[in-house]
Amino acid sequence: MEMVERRKGYVLRSMVLVCLMSACLLMLSGCSNPPKKLDPSVSGLQLIVNPESIRLGVAKVLDTKIGFEGSGFKPKDSIFIELLGPNQTKAVVAEALIQPDGTFKAEVSKLTKITEILRADAGFEINDKYKEFVIITQPPIPEGAYTAKVTCMSSDMPAETKLNVKGPSIVDSTKDLLGKMLGKIRYKK
Repeated sequence: MEMVERRKGYVLRSMVLVCLMSACLLMLSGCSNPPKKLDPSVSGLQLIVNPESIRLGVAKVLDTKIGFEGSGFKPKDSIFIELLGPNQTKAVVAEALIQPDGTFKAEVSKLTKITEILRADAGFEINDKYKEFVIITQPPIPEGAYTAKVTCMSSDMPAETKLNVKGPSIVDSTKDLLGKMLGKIRYKK
């Protein structure tokens, strides 16, 4: 009888381990496209965004590196990038200086992700140690297809690309629930 119970425990543990490993492999396999690169053969204006698609889970947005690259612009000018999307949504998400070769790289900062994409506030407290958190006060930008538009400060050189914004996945919602339990995500109405 004892041997049968041990065998059942072994089988159960093995099944749980296989399920966990399968879930991990599923999350890691083929979920993202390789990063886009500027095409050196194009002499005109170019704008790309990496990744081409983001999910709106709070933890996911904060962990995702969102970067814009452009080429063919007037050297030493400066640009800003605005997202234009559903429900007349507008959000300025990045800025950069154009390099002497006409290129730029602009990454969306953590604070910009919080205030412009998540439409939340950032907070901190110092008790025993410094602790940052996100305060959710309203829904994030709507899901849908967005146009990322570059505007130059001293010249009229527009360029556009697409960014797809999706809702949070089950994994993202679970991470956000964990963040709420740990006090890293707070809700305020």
